[in-house]
Amino acid sequence: MSDGAGAPRTILHVDMDAFYAAIEQRDRPELLGKPVIVGADPRGGRGRGVVSTASYEARRFGVASAMPISTAWRLCPRGVYLPVDMEKYVGVSRQVMAILERFTDVVEPLSIDEAFLDVTASRRALGTGEAIARRIKSDIHVETRLTASVGVAACKLVAKVASDIRKPDGLVVVPPGAEAAFLAPLPVRRLWGVGPKMEESFATAGITTIGDLATRKGEALARRLGTHGHDLLLLARGIDERPVVAESGEAKSIGQEHTYGEDTADLAQLRRTLLDLADSVAARLRGHRLRARTVTLKYRDAAFRTLTRAESIGTPTDSGEALFRIAWRLFEGVHRGNEVRLLGIYASGFGGRAQLDLFAPEASPADRLRDTVAERFGDGLLTRASLLPPAERTAVSPPSRARGRR
Repeated sequence: MSDGAGAPRTILHVDMDAFYAAIEQRDRPELLGKPVIVGADPRGGRGRGVVSTASYEARRFGVASAMPISTAWRLCPRGVYLPVDMEKYVGVSRQVMAILERFTDVVEPLSIDEAFLDVTASRRALGTGEAIARRIKSDIHVETRLTASVGVAACKLVAKVASDIRKPDGLVVVPPGAEAAFLAPLPVRRLWGVGPKMEESFATAGITTIGDLATRKGEALARRLGTHGHDLLLLARGIDERPVVAESGEAKSIGQEHTYGEDTADLAQLRRTLLDLADSVAARLRGHRLRARTVTLKYRDAAFRTLTRAESIGTPTDSGEALFRIAWRLFEGVHRGNEVRLLGIYASGFGGRAQLDLFAPEASPADRLRDTVAERFGDGLLTRASLLPPAERTAVSPPSRARGRR
């Protein structure tokens, strides 16, 4: 956990507090102090989808991120339920990330609202890790009117755990050498890689805290968990050598999902959804001048069982037809006729911007026409006939040749 010259590193984990909900409360002062839940439409407790973010007032009722929106409604029926305004949240995220980049060029975003910073090289000019953290929190608050919680430590794991200890608006500093003592009393679930099932397994072996795990012998954990056991033991002892990796600025994936209002097993409807998602993702690829080598299908059934399957191709593409063909093959591989709650398509493996040369595969004429119409008149004016409801499809279908001959 040193900087390569023997001195301890200084790693910060910056985590915005209840990000989406806090932005809405900032922009609508009448919501301050009220339980705000951002996510899917609850529809009076019958909605689909999940909670994206809950304000701290809503969390007192037990509402949490990723919770089914219907459950949130049962827990907090008088909450203020708002739709996700991703364009606004991304704009604020860019503000926050720009602030972080003032303090170091080694910034590793984890999501829209959190990031690691390695400020080891900034200490001489800007002071201690704690001093830098206080300046970051102040700048974020002054410029965005939002709060962030920050953990300061010599490694990534401890910094991330520390940022979550005193939310909201917290600042926790773990001095070098105190990592194991800081982690010891915390639940073992706090470690990366420990989920509910592993937590239950550890509990049967008498391991409930990180300190319990840190005292175990590596050989026993290796027999139980393989190489993962060795990694967990190091983390439990506060040893985490992973570097902060600065992002290149390029998107890693482009995707879109659809959650059904009611679970469906209608194969034609599921096919239309995948075709629509493929067209939407392809249009976004073309808008960014990117082509993808890997297509990933996300599939969630009525029992909340979520599967992901991916397929890579030799020649990168930005074609909706090509994305759909791959996604449909993946769908056929996982679908067993049960009702489906959610479908999603993600494209990745870009490898740089698409080059407009003679040998690059072009978008189809239909794709180019849709792009042109969308650019001039907005999205949604031109779509595939197969995506229209049956009644509208019949209304716009051309006359048959038989009717044309008199």
